[in-house]
Amino acid sequence: MKTSAATLPERPKMYETENDLSLQRRTELNTLMNQRLADAVDLQMQMKQAHWNVKGPSFIGLHELFDKVDEAVESYVDMIAERIVQLDGVAEGTVRVSAARSRLVEYPLAIAEGMAHVEAVARALSTFGQAARSTINEADELDDADTADLFTEISRGTDKWLWFVEAHSQATK
Repeated sequence: MKTSAATLPERPKMYETENDLSLQRRTELNTLMNQRLADAVDLQMQMKQAHWNVKGPSFIGLHELFDKVDEAVESYVDMIAERIVQLDGVAEGTVRVSAARSRLVEYPLAIAEGMAHVEAVARALSTFGQAARSTINEADELDDADTADLFTEISRGTDKWLWFVEAHSQATK
């Protein structure tokens, strides 16, 4: 049973801080980053799904690649959550909250063949990368260069992993 937004727990209040970003901006950033956190938690579990279930002639290469992508995404999850808390918000990263909020397409559970996983992983990375770039712009509009910089790092890393994954389907003849 999928949790709907209506059944999610109430969002916690922001803490007080000496940070010079206004409460209004911090609140908007908190909402924005918690959305990206939900996407990142979902992305991390999608990478594990691919890692656990890939089959075929490229098994070992893809199995190891998907595990490395998972490790990188795990670091993005942590970076996003810590930035939320630095701005005196609450990182809302439980699996149930993430599942209810994630904007990623559901990962196909019935696939096994390596190239099917390559396509699904590439789609998830691309979607997350687009969201990260959007977050850079939104953080800039809220005058938070640090959050914009954080998402620039995440975007750059996501694009690198997308390149590594897509290279499996882009061979030239």
